Amino acid sequence: MANAATIKDLQAALGFLTTGDRALPANLSKPKVAIVCGSGLGGLVNIIRNKVEFAYTDIPGFVNSTVAGHAGKLVFGLLGDNDVPTVCMVGRFHYYEGFALTQTTYPIRLMSLLGVETLIVTNAAGGLNPAFQIGDVCIIEDHINLPGMTGNNPLIGPNMAEFGPRFPPMSDAYCPRLRRLVYEAAKKLNVPKFLHEGIYVFVSGPSYESKAECRFLKTIGADVVGMSTVPEVVVARHCGIKVVGLSLVTNRVVVHREARSDPDAPVEVRPLEEKIASHEEVLEAADARAKDLQTLVKHLVEMI
Repeated sequence: MANAATIKDLQAALGFLTTGDRALPANLSKPKVAIVCGSGLGGLVNIIRNKVEFAYTDIPGFVNSTVAGHAGKLVFGLLGDNDVPTVCMVGRFHYYEGFALTQTTYPIRLMSLLGVETLIVTNAAGGLNPAFQIGDVCIIEDHINLPGMTGNNPLIGPNMAEFGPRFPPMSDAYCPRLRRLVYEAAKKLNVPKFLHEGIYVFVSGPSYESKAECRFLKTIGADVVGMSTVPEVVVARHCGIKVVGLSLVTNRVVVHREARSDPDAPVEVRPLEEKIASHEEVLEAADARAKDLQTLVKHLVEMI
């Protein structure tokens, strides 16, 4: 399969990080927690101490993120009052950038080789559920992998048996214990009011969804929609890594129908909160909630 990673490729990347002149110090070389930062959420790296950074372009096998709001570096350090060794992916890779799904998920396999046991995936998402407001956080309880259901799954190709089975289940993709810990952390911080639990639907992008597509996604049970995360989760679960996912609602999707061409047809009133989506709006909303999310993630890691 084109662009498929091999265990040899991954071992070369592992060697780059753990041996030679730029090798990670011993206390950072076996991170237990990994965090993937979504659009505009790269500030999560600010809660990590004793940082050691590697540009994606320097790591064997890595591609380079081309999206605004994704810095493109792997950051190792200590997180929380109990100094949890952590690796943070500041900027992710997307299918819509032209990368194969095996390339977008390559860092997750590398994290597995490093010894990561828990993955925290974050993303900026569009709100489909009318109860979700801009700035709310959706704890992902399950996902709908639309590209995966139509032949684009990161596990297609020869199975990498070193990591997991040929047919891994996804019915337990998001760890119930970790989801409960998010709520517990929020209560300690007295910020549970902006938390919800819901279903994330993965679409390929890069165009935002049409109104008809958004109505369809609501109909099939999705609460939030985005262009990332699910391939990473699929590979993480294949590797046996526990996962918790947090979607920051950065825009409300547009679902209203335009006025009919027939001048005598009744006019549907457009909800005031609906407006055409833009990446600038996404980054603005992410920045507004960034500090709360950073604090929440820090406390979550301390409780894991």
